[in-house]
Amino acid sequence: MAISDNSMGLILAMSSSAFIGASFILKKKGLKRAGASGTRAGVGGYTYLLEPLWWVGMVTMIVGEVANFVAYAYAPAVLVTPLGALSIIVSAVLAHFMLKERLQKMGVLGCVTCIVGSVVIVIHAPQEHTPNSVQEIWTLATQPAFLVYGAATLSVVLALVLHFEPRYGQTNILVYLGICSLMGSLTVVSIKAIGIAIKLSLEGISQMAYPQTWFFITVAAICVITQLNYLNKALDTFNAAIVSPVYYVMFTTLTIIASIIMFKDWSGQNASSIVSEICGFITVLSGTTILHATREQEPAPVGTVTWYVSGDSIKGVDEELLISLNSSDYYVQ
Repeated sequence: MAISDNSMGLILAMSSSAFIGASFILKKKGLKRAGASGTRAGVGGYTYLLEPLWWVGMVTMIVGEVANFVAYAYAPAVLVTPLGALSIIVSAVLAHFMLKERLQKMGVLGCVTCIVGSVVIVIHAPQEHTPNSVQEIWTLATQPAFLVYGAATLSVVLALVLHFEPRYGQTNILVYLGICSLMGSLTVVSIKAIGIAIKLSLEGISQMAYPQTWFFITVAAICVITQLNYLNKALDTFNAAIVSPVYYVMFTTLTIIASIIMFKDWSGQNASSIVSEICGFITVLSGTTILHATREQEPAPVGTVTWYVSGDSIKGVDEELLISLNSSDYYVQ
């Protein structure tokens, strides 16, 4: 019995979510180990490149992204992207056991809500018309509506990188994840174009000779590198249980908008199916919000202070009454 394109995309998207969810935790543990022995990624360090566990997480993420990449070649983004909610569930459960970031009872409800919303989206997902060539995809990418979206996206990314990151990157999670999500929406449409090109080539209609194919490959590579850089900064600076759902909400919303504008995923669907998909998406967003709101905040790193008294005895912070100075203008030497 032949498997439909949507079913193949569904299986690949679910597998992708499992790998990507696990990769968040592995990379977080790797970043913590690297930060303990060198400069943290959150302040511009790259010590994590020498940490084996970080690379295990990276390989796991690559496997998940490859599965996701292939899924976009078979199914529309409005089906594949929301299923990323499953990666939140995987990361939340693993964070509970591996990072000691407790999953509250309401967090379990959030996980269930995400699953329910995903099921609704799967049931009402549209059957996508697959373009017959990269040139047809290029025509979709150069339509005025998508050009406006692309220009607006790049403008906001530049503003975030040049103005907001130096000032608010370490305190506002939306800066790093905004960059990741905006670039991610362009990544998805580029990867979808590449996936369709590869699929057509394997079917005997080679697309590799077209310059448009290589343009999409270049755009995807630049966007992926940018995403990974700022995602590492977000993971190193903020709680993984917060990064995962917030990133999912922003990335999914922007990706669906980009896909609807470029590929016209809702074209031909009746109002009932579109409303059902929107309701399913809102349900998933509600689940991620519950997960976000009920997770523990990661404690800020604290140092230790010891000093000598009379040359031979040592006292620590817990042994004396001290005045705490919470300002960078003061330090103890």
